[in-house]
Amino acid sequence: MRINFYDLNGPYAEFCNWYPAPIQLDGRTWPTVEHYFQAQKYVFDQAHFEHISQLTTPQETIDYSRTHYSAVQPDWHHVKNEVMLKACMAKFQQHPKLKELLLLTEDSMIIEHTANDSYWGDGGDGTGRNQLGITL
Repeated sequence: MRINFYDLNGPYAEFCNWYPAPIQLDGRTWPTVEHYFQAQKYVFDQAHFEHISQLTTPQETIDYSRTHYSAVQPDWHHVKNEVMLKACMAKFQQHPKLKELLLLTEDSMIIEHTANDSYWGDGGDGTGRNQLGITL
């Protein structure tokens, strides 16, 4: 069975990184997985890191990261999967109802179905990597 998710208004919205399920990680509370993930790009740049931690919406964190890409830690592409795994594990361990929903998927293929991302998502046509689905 295939389980597609992407949109906060769609089925399995709880799997989305934007879903409002605060996580406690590294001594802080993060409003969403996306907030944590985007901030980790700047662990070596305290000003950018702190700025992201104060942003209100997940979209703001993404927009900020896109405009400050030159400051992203040099090894980001080598550590980003581990960072996402850490954040997702925190989300589902710290929110029992979300954990239960994830466990109910059993051996289903979980797919972040979007044309907007071919690394974390499936690229919209199934040719993308679907790394977020794999992580979940």
